[in-house]
Amino acid sequence: MKVTVVGAGAVGASCAEYIAIKDFASEVILLDIKENFAEGKAMDLMQTASLNGFDTKISGCTNDYSRTSNSDIAVITSGIPRKPGMTREELIGINAGIVKTVSEQIIKFSPNVILIIVSNPMDTMTYLAHKSTGLPKNRIIGMGGALDSARFKYRLAEAVGCPMSDIDGMVIGGHSDTGMLPLTRLATRNSVRVSEFLSNERLDKVLEDTKVGGATLTGMLGTSAWYAPGAAVSSLVHSIACNQKKMFTCSTLLSGEYGLNDLCIGVPVILGKNGIESIVEIELNESELTKLRASADGVVKTNLLLNNI
Repeated sequence: MKVTVVGAGAVGASCAEYIAIKDFASEVILLDIKENFAEGKAMDLMQTASLNGFDTKISGCTNDYSRTSNSDIAVITSGIPRKPGMTREELIGINAGIVKTVSEQIIKFSPNVILIIVSNPMDTMTYLAHKSTGLPKNRIIGMGGALDSARFKYRLAEAVGCPMSDIDGMVIGGHSDTGMLPLTRLATRNSVRVSEFLSNERLDKVLEDTKVGGATLTGMLGTSAWYAPGAAVSSLVHSIACNQKKMFTCSTLLSGEYGLNDLCIGVPVILGKNGIESIVEIELNESELTKLRASADGVVKTNLLLNNI
């Protein structure tokens, strides 16, 4: 199993590290446009192999896509990160060109690759990858919902005062501060609805804290977060590489599911060796459906900006 990670910055390097530590891939290629940057990150990570007990080989290269040939999975993290006060949507002008070029280069050398898109605005960049590459819809996956759901579970465990392993919950909708929809109604602690443990007011705070989870960290760190995004990507890669058929919220191209068409947005999917094995349509109440449609409208509005590029 060969995995390519494009962009050796904080998110890309964390992604490569978590994939290597899980020790399911034979090779990870880190690629970056900055001279010797990916090579240095790869060397640093390889010097942890004996300490962390993994045998995955990590190699770095500077803008040489031939080194990525025959990749099974490619993760695109490249693009400029968010700065304090910057929305994901403001990134579109620069990142669209990067994602389009990178996708085309990856597919040139790995025509059977499965793409995982991390670059923001993530739903629109995933949609762009579909439109510019023509790959089957199951082989292009947007990471955002997996990260948002992890942040949601963190906030739920914090509010309930329980171990993280007790909590299950998901976030659907667009990967944006206003578009995401944490499903508080369906969240559980060991199969018991969290509403049994938390007041409506506390659940509302969990919801709002989740929605601004990325912006909160950007304000604290001065740039986008990297540990949780890297871990989210590695979990998706793991499920695909090992055909685990786990369910994650991912941005995927919809063709009538949830009453939505011709956009990429976060919904539950099953991930296996073919990428997205199936889209899971859960029963939403009228309020949740209304919010999901509003989120979809926001994603479509951002997608329209691609016409100006």
